[in-house]
Amino acid sequence: MIPELKKLEVWFITGSQHLYGDDTLKQVNAHSKEIVGYLDANKNIACKVIFKPVVTTSDEITRILIEANTSTNCIGVITWMHTFSPAKMWITGLGMLQKPFVHLHTQFNRDIPWDSIDMDFMNLNQSAHGGREFGFICSRLRKNRKVIAGHWQDEDVVSKMDVWMRAACAWHDWQGMKIARFGDNMREVAVTEGDKVEAQKKFGYSVNGYGVSDLVAFIDKVTDKQIDKLVTAYTNEYKVELDARQMAGVKESARIEAGMRDFLEEGNFKAFTNTFEDLHGMTQLPGLPTQRLMADGYGFGAEGDWKTAALIRAMKVMASGLDGGTSFMEDYTYHLNPKGMKVLGAHMLEICPSIADGKASLEVHPLGIGGKADPARLVFNVPQGKGINVSMMDMGNRFRMVTNPCTVVPPDSDMPKLPVARVLWQPMPELKTAATAWILAGGAHHTGFSMAITKEHMEDFAEIAGIEYLLIDEDTKISDFKKDIQVNEIYYLLAKGLV
Repeated sequence: MIPELKKLEVWFITGSQHLYGDDTLKQVNAHSKEIVGYLDANKNIACKVIFKPVVTTSDEITRILIEANTSTNCIGVITWMHTFSPAKMWITGLGMLQKPFVHLHTQFNRDIPWDSIDMDFMNLNQSAHGGREFGFICSRLRKNRKVIAGHWQDEDVVSKMDVWMRAACAWHDWQGMKIARFGDNMREVAVTEGDKVEAQKKFGYSVNGYGVSDLVAFIDKVTDKQIDKLVTAYTNEYKVELDARQMAGVKESARIEAGMRDFLEEGNFKAFTNTFEDLHGMTQLPGLPTQRLMADGYGFGAEGDWKTAALIRAMKVMASGLDGGTSFMEDYTYHLNPKGMKVLGAHMLEICPSIADGKASLEVHPLGIGGKADPARLVFNVPQGKGINVSMMDMGNRFRMVTNPCTVVPPDSDMPKLPVARVLWQPMPELKTAATAWILAGGAHHTGFSMAITKEHMEDFAEIAGIEYLLIDEDTKISDFKKDIQVNEIYYLLAKGLV
């Protein structure tokens, strides 16, 4: 379900010029190949890095960047100025470039050869000011990009490159993505609404609604063989201690899961939403099916929240192959003890088992709302560690993303009467400041929660996607945060006029 990131390509393009002669250009080409080989072979790099011949003219630059646009496997471009590459040559090509790009500000040699350095060496190794020339034209053209400075073999440089690649992969995955909405938004809720046309125009994914009866038609076609296969998988993967009546509910949940999978696969969807208010023809809310579909890589948003469904999918793509999981989440209730204030995150049912601490327990309990049969669900806690909560909202004239790193902590005590998956965390810098800033930013109650990716992944993704980005972390002060929001309001009103 999640694309294999190593099959996706990032093109490495080196800029130079003919001023220095053929011998110098041969060295530039050889150095570029060596850097590409190092990056491509590095186990900490997500994507395949592809060498492209050194570009020295405006026509060459434009041609290669147009090729990057049209390549289905190319998810972005790395640019490097080995020598001085006069930046007017890049104007046409950069103006046409539609893929994300990163400016690698490095040089081939790590150290200055103090005893032997001469002007030939200086003419070859001009990244220090060649990169500044390129940086100017990118800024003059108002091109969003990531700048990574340092030697290409430094672990920090490789790490930042991997983060950017993962963000670029998520953006690539959004292009042409389809999101299915089973039913509509939860009635009268504001933050789950948004402009789906603007989202498709800006982000490349489409959101369309389907009647629950459309899904029920697939559920009704599910065979006993499909149900038995899923029930066997449940008993192998989870702790199961259920009576006959509860197992009947599990079998119905398996029927719903099989139908949902058939619907999503036939329609080539990567994300979906549902709402407990629209279950016509379904006997129970699809808790377990949603949990398992998320674990397989689908994005999900409850109560019709398509923005969060898209966000979860992007976060899961970025997290591919990394330790830790990613899930739909909701700030449910607080622990306001002055000795340690915490947030208990959960939802009615739909928390992804990729974040579970050990083997989840398959259980059947009343839902308490909605008037439907008791739904099956996975119940578990989450291991200690670092995490992030991310929310995305439609602010009317722009989309906004808010990110808040947190520390997952163990519960103070068992919660034997809480029959849902749950996670307890301490937000940065602490709960009072974090909650105040989140509310001032208009952050939603639905979030993407991950223990696999970091605030840097989200910042890179927001920059690629052109989303306003607000960070609440250990350095946040409310007075400064308010000013950031006010300045952003002015910026986004004026930004469309910049040329």
